[in-house]
Amino acid sequence: MGLSELLSTYGPNYLTALLTTWRITAVSFVLVMALSILITVLRVCPFKPLRVFGDFYVQVFRNIPGAVLILIVVYALPHLKLVLDYEPSVVLCTVLLGASFGSENFMTGINTIGVGQIEAARSIGLSFTQILRHVVIPQALRSTVLPMTNLFIAVMLTTALGSQVPMTPQELTGLVSYINTRESAGVVTFALSACGYIGTALVAGFVGNKIDQKVRVMR
Repeated sequence: MGLSELLSTYGPNYLTALLTTWRITAVSFVLVMALSILITVLRVCPFKPLRVFGDFYVQVFRNIPGAVLILIVVYALPHLKLVLDYEPSVVLCTVLLGASFGSENFMTGINTIGVGQIEAARSIGLSFTQILRHVVIPQALRSTVLPMTNLFIAVMLTTALGSQVPMTPQELTGLVSYINTRESAGVVTFALSACGYIGTALVAGFVGNKIDQKVRVMR
C-alpha cells in the first residue's frame, strides 16, 4: 500500500488519532504540572515524613517502565475491584510517570534560588507556605520552562502507552498497529505517525523557547 492509498483509506483515522494524542497530552500535562508541584512541595517541607514520601514517590515512579505500569493499572487493579476505562488508565500512568520527572525539574529550579532570598523572606515574617507561594514556586516555574517543554514532549510520547491497550479512538502509535494488522503498508504507517509526533514536538519546542526568552530569570 502506497502513501496516497494509505491517506485515502486511513486519512480520517490519522487525523482522529492525532487529535486524540493532542487531547490526552494536554490533559496529562496539566495534571503532571499540578502533581509535580505538589510532590516538590512535599520534598521541601519541614515535616520529615512528607519529605520521605515525596522522595519515595519520585524514586519509585521514575524507575517503573511505562509498559509495566499500564499493565498493572489495566489488568491488575481490576482484581482489587478498581476498574478504569482505557483512556483514563493511559492518562493516569502518564501523569504518575511524568510527575516524578517534573518534580526533579522543579527541584533543579528551586536549587537556583539564592539562599539569601529565602532568609530575607523569613526575616520579614513570611511563613513556609507564603515563601513557597511568593518566592520559590514562581521562580522555579520561570527557571524550568525549557525542561518542562522537554517534559511536555516526553508526556506526548508516553501517551503511546495507549497502543498497549485497545483504546478507541486510538492514538498515533496504536493506529500504526491497527493498520498493519489489516494492510501491508509497512514503514509508511510509521512514517506518518512519526511526522505527527515530530511536528508537534517542533511546535512545542518553538513555543517553549519563546516563553523562556520572556520569563527567564536573569542572574
